[in-house]
Amino acid sequence: MNFTAIVREAIDPAQVLSLIGADQDGATLLFLGVVRDHSDGRSVGGVRYETYEEMAAQVLSDIVEEAAEAADTDRIAALHRIGELEVGEVSVAIAVSTPHRAEAYEASRYIIEEIKKRLPVWKKERYSDGAEEWVEGRAPDAASAPQTDGS
Repeated sequence: MNFTAIVREAIDPAQVLSLIGADQDGATLLFLGVVRDHSDGRSVGGVRYETYEEMAAQVLSDIVEEAAEAADTDRIAALHRIGELEVGEVSVAIAVSTPHRAEAYEASRYIIEEIKKRLPVWKKERYSDGAEEWVEGRAPDAASAPQTDGS
């Protein structure tokens, strides 16, 4: 059973992993997106994520269902944290369990790229100099985008 959530509390990677997995799976993959200490040459002290929770929850669920269908699994968990986060804290966790590694990697990559494109979550960075700024989203590079034609 897939699991998705928009959360305000800290994300525990072990708990996320406990939501997936089955005896028939030979691959379990965990992706964690964390707040880094820099952005575009500026020192970052933390970030704030805001969203319309009901809409974001539905979009995240849709993204995970798409990935699950393509990977032929129902063992995916994806969480996105909102609110104030400090450097090093987990903002996104994606766990995928499949019989083989290729499907797990493809599903995880699809989910994070679609989150970046479609999830209605806005990020404000807090810089070490005291300034704050909303960050404009960026589309992934074409060379790093996942293949959708099965190749």
